Amino acid sequence: MDKIVIEGGVPLKGSVLISGAKNAALPIIAACLLTGGWHHLRGIPNLKDIQTIKLIMSKLGVTFREDNGELSVNSDNIKEYEASYDLVKTMRASILLLGPLLARMGRAKISMPGGCAIGARPINLHLKALSAMGVDMYLDHGYINAQASGLKGANIFFDIPTVTGTENIMMAAVKAEGQTILKNAAKEPEIQDLARMLRSMGAHIEGDGTDTIVIEGVDDLQPVQHTVIPDRIEAGTFMIASVITKGEIEIDGCRPDHLSAVIEKLQSIGTEVEMTERGLLVKGPDIINSTDIKTMPFPGFPTDLQAQFMALMCIARGSSIIEETIFENRFIHVSELNRMGADITINGNQALVRGKDHLLAAPVMATDLRASASLILAGLVAEGGKTDVNRIYHLDRGYESLEKKFLKLGARIWREKA
Repeated sequence: MDKIVIEGGVPLKGSVLISGAKNAALPIIAACLLTGGWHHLRGIPNLKDIQTIKLIMSKLGVTFREDNGELSVNSDNIKEYEASYDLVKTMRASILLLGPLLARMGRAKISMPGGCAIGARPINLHLKALSAMGVDMYLDHGYINAQASGLKGANIFFDIPTVTGTENIMMAAVKAEGQTILKNAAKEPEIQDLARMLRSMGAHIEGDGTDTIVIEGVDDLQPVQHTVIPDRIEAGTFMIASVITKGEIEIDGCRPDHLSAVIEKLQSIGTEVEMTERGLLVKGPDIINSTDIKTMPFPGFPTDLQAQFMALMCIARGSSIIEETIFENRFIHVSELNRMGADITINGNQALVRGKDHLLAAPVMATDLRASASLILAGLVAEGGKTDVNRIYHLDRGYESLEKKFLKLGARIWREKA
């Protein structure tokens, strides 16, 4: 098992190219199940989660080719409709196969998903919506067994906005008979990217990016070429890295309109953020001031950057309150940051962070994907030796070559066997 080792104290400088968004790529790859022919996808990051969904779909009969940075996907020869526990247990996003399999084959058998231990993330909203569309389902030995003689359009209200739920039902609805209206839908850029791909395939979708999405079912779809949007969470992580190390990083290839809440918070603590032709230039202030954040669905402050921003607040002047409203278990990283000398107290879904002059190098344990990134950020400024970040297999699920990108920016960071 690998670990990442960091010697802190280096202001990061230079430019970094942001990879394609994992959370956009996964549903887009899943959408290739909707019709045969060769889909050609660009901007697909080289991540563990991407390899997992490819392996699951390969077991269904899907063919993949990779050439010159392009992933080609062909589902002409789907022969199975079951996604087994052995693969699904490692990645919750596997549930995204449920909608397109039902739309294409009328049947699906998907193991209840696993993944990061950051919260329950129940899939009942997916199942309730599919049931309204005429799907018969039952649970058997940890599997969702679903079948429909023909999907029907329906009016669906999500009790809470759900990103994967919105994506799953969008993919099911594009081939359903009649009109489907999704109310209280999630608005994230990744949903809009999936909608753009589906429209290119011939789907009739309106309202993505708002809380009401209207889909008119069609009989036929065709394969497409599509480029995945840049990863706003990776971009935000490097923006915070620039600030925490008091460096200056150009974030190339990012979408500033996807990062408005992050930009506003960083500017409020004294960060200089400038638009460039290629993205953003982020210059950290000499003195980092504290500020409060509250995670919210898009366009609010993203939960996937909460842990990274908390690491920043650990060395800010003053105290800050971090409120997590999306996932109930997303403060697992707090104990590890406190091992490095941070002063963080948890009260329910709020964390009080009292800024310190510095953090101390220490061996720490990554508990989930974004917590891994927060510990690396803390290690970049920790004093007194080396910080060992263990169990970084979480990191490899969602960041492409993160330590190599930091190395190019001047960080003293490397990977070695634990």
